[in-house]
Formats: sequence, C-alpha cells, structure tokens
Amino acid sequence: MALTLSPVELVAAAERSGSPGLLARHQTWERVSLEEIADVLNGFPFKSHEFNHDNDGIPLIRIRDVGRDTSQTFYSGDYDSQYLVQTGDMIVGMDGEFRVAIWHGPPALLNQRVCKISIRNPKSYDLRFLLYALPGYLDAIGAATSSVTVKHLSSRSVQQIPLPLPPLPEQLRIVETLEDHLSRLDAAQADLRKSIARLPALRGGVRNAVTRGHQPGAKLPDGWSWGTLDDVLERIEAGKSFRCEPRPATEDEWGVVKVSAMTWGEFRAGEQKAVPPGRAFDLRHEIKPGDILVSRANTPAYVGAPVLVGKCRSRLLLSDKSLRLVPKPGIDRTWLIQALSSPYARNQISAKATGTKDSMRNISQRELSGICIPIPPADAQPLIGETLDNEVQRVDNLGAGLSIAQSRATHLRRALLNRAFTGCLVPPNPDDEPASVLLDRIRAEREAQDDQPKRAVRRPRKTATTDAPPPPPASSTLSPTTAVQQELPL
Repeated sequence: MALTLSPVELVAAAERSGSPGLLARHQTWERVSLEEIADVLNGFPFKSHEFNHDNDGIPLIRIRDVGRDTSQTFYSGDYDSQYLVQTGDMIVGMDGEFRVAIWHGPPALLNQRVCKISIRNPKSYDLRFLLYALPGYLDAIGAATSSVTVKHLSSRSVQQIPLPLPPLPEQLRIVETLEDHLSRLDAAQADLRKSIARLPALRGGVRNAVTRGHQPGAKLPDGWSWGTLDDVLERIEAGKSFRCEPRPATEDEWGVVKVSAMTWGEFRAGEQKAVPPGRAFDLRHEIKPGDILVSRANTPAYVGAPVLVGKCRSRLLLSDKSLRLVPKPGIDRTWLIQALSSPYARNQISAKATGTKDSMRNISQRELSGICIPIPPADAQPLIGETLDNEVQRVDNLGAGLSIAQSRATHLRRALLNRAFTGCLVPPNPDDEPASVLLDRIRAEREAQDDQPKRAVRRPRKTATTDAPPPPPASSTLSPTTAVQQELPL
C-alpha cells in the first residue's frame, strides 16, 4: 500500500484542476483538518479464538459490518471499554473501499482495521455534516492509493483530511436540506432496486408460456406432445480442449471461446483466448452464425443456458466446456432457445447438473438431451418463438431503462453533494459567525486540550473470564484516544 500524495496535497491538486468535485468548498469557508475537530480511535486486534457466532458475549464490528446495523461475530473475552461503539457513533472501514457509516446497532466492540471518529465539540462541527463530507475525501485517498491486493487506509491519513468548514448554522442548514432531498432519492433508489430484482421472475414468467404451464402427464393442446430435447435435436457437438495463450486472438488468428462467452444470455464473441500459431485443430469446431451454444460447465445460474450466435467473427472455435445443439430440420431455433430458457427447463438442468451448490456445475450431454419439454407443432413454433422473443425483449428494455434510472440517481446524488460543498445548496446568512472565527475557536480549544495531561491507553486485560462483562452505559465510556494499531492478519 502506498499513498503517493498526502490528503492536503490531493485536495490542493483537485482545486488547481478547476473541477474539485466533492472536494470543493465555498470561498467564504475555511478548511480544518479532521484531527482538529475529532478523535480517531483504531480498533483493537482482539484474539480470534474468542470469536463466535453463537451470540456469546458482545458483537464485534469487523470491516464487513461497516454500513450494516448488526454483526454476526461475537467476542466472549475481556475488553477495554474505550473500544466500545455505541449507537450513533461514526465508524470507517480501513481496508478495501474505505466506507464510512453511522453505527445503528447495539453496543459493540471496535475490531482492528475499523476506526471510530468522535466529534470533539458538536457546537463546532456537526457529525451529520461530516458523514456527508467525508466519503468524497476517502474516495480520493482510495484512488491515490496503490495496492497489489487490498488497499489500506491509515489513521494518520484520516486525521490529515482537510475538511470544509462552513459556519455551524450553515452546516445545519445544509444537512437539513440534504436529508430532505436524499431521503426521497433513497426511497426512489430502493424502489428501483426492488424493480430490478423482480426482472428475472418477470422474464421467467414470460418464458413459462412456452410450456403453457403444463407438467409431464398433463393434457396438451391438440398437436402438442411431450418429448425430450433429444427428440428435437439432430445431435449435440462437443468442443475440444485447446492449449491457448491468455490473450485474446487477433482478427487473423484462431481463438477459443471461454465460458464467459455464454454466460450473460447473449453470445459474446470477444470472450476468447488465442490459439498459438501452428497448433492443429479440427475445422468442424468452428462457430458459425445461427449456432445454438450452451456451456456444459458454468455457475449454477448459467450451466446449460442456451445462447444464439448472431454476428460472429470467423476463426472462433468451441472449447471443451461448450456444446453446440444442432436442431432437426423444421425445428425453430428461436422457439428452442425460449423453451430451454424457461424456468421449467432450467429447473431440470439445475437438478441434473453435478457439483456442489455454490461451485462450478457440470452437465453431461446425456443428461442435457434428456430434458423434458412440451413440443408444439413445427408450423406453430416460429410464431411462439417470435412472440416470446419479443416479450422477453420488452422485459430486457425495461431492465435497461431501470439501469439508466439508477445511473441518473447516482449522478443526482453526487450533484446534490457537490452543490452542498460549493455553498450553492442553501444561501449563506450574513448573521452567521464567520468560518474564520469558528476555526480560531476550534484551534484554541485544541491547544487547551493538548495542554491537559494525557491519559494512558489501556489494553484488554490478559486474564480470561468465562462470561464477557456487559457493556457499560454510554456515559461511562472512556474518551476516545488516538491509538496505534498493531497490524495482525484478519
């Protein structure tokens, strides 16, 4: 992990660019470092052998719990009360995405790689204003932090963040206006997420029409019959295993499709690897437009799911994890795709596929060819296939519209925050105490506090107890103190 610029330098560079975004401030405001208005407490590396998922002890806030109201991990050992997080405290995840949130759960312990930020004087800086301001700075730090695996945030970087400092009354007006706008935006985004979550069921409901809601043994319309996939296929062709280079093939090279080419409901010809020059292969494995392909090895959601090849580059080969379904003469390909994509067929494929529930699943040609489907007359298949294809496309268009609305909501949220931090969301009040006077008072209070004797940081006792002591009330919690965390593996 390496942060190439300090937070102060990052903000200065953003301001020089002319487009500081969420790092902006109004020209009448000041800047104040986070350590001047708040204490930062690093979590403690509690012993993992005292962790449990049996509600024994007190909840333990880990990185995964930032943004949640509960923790599934409990700690049953001794602890120092300074590491207690109370409802309403601000916490920050110091690995990965650097998330910030208010803890709304019960009293819990602050684990390593999570820090708690406590405003020193609410009459100088509002906690809710900090909650809106801080994410933009953490994102900027994250973008400037290089990493091989997971990005890490230091408490020193958090302390150095130069926050915008408007007059306190203006802070409160901004928060009130943001909460009014964002509460409605949050409700709209929640509705969007619910609608998007319903799309698979809606798409499945449309495709269920291909089976007419019938089950094996039930009476079918005149001309229909129960059969298997083998009854409508001339053959199933398997691909071959090729030793490939990890890079994509160029236009004049041969390539082999990857599983991901058949994973998203459409054929993606770009998902392929290059065959080394001079490698021998059978031209019968070349993929052609109009082919129906399935992946015999894939995730549970996509194993055996069919895709129809549309426009396709030449010199592209089937891999050993892909199958080509060749329909009998007179069988409509669009109908067949919809029949195999219906929940009725997908449930059979899922039941026949081998492998553990959450791992890569596999289905054999024999099991796939035995999938049971109701087969309409050949002359009815084109109309059924076209109708279902159009209805599924309507659902897909609806999903695309919802995704656009989600993107616009994200941009709207950012625009609101940008207006807030540039002083454009609420009008200034000339009767407010100037930000410069507020900054002087904050620094005077900080100097007075620094002159006070330091309280030693206590560590959890070494003696073990059978039951963890109950959390004390918030009034008995020690004043947060900046501590240096020992880096231990999670």
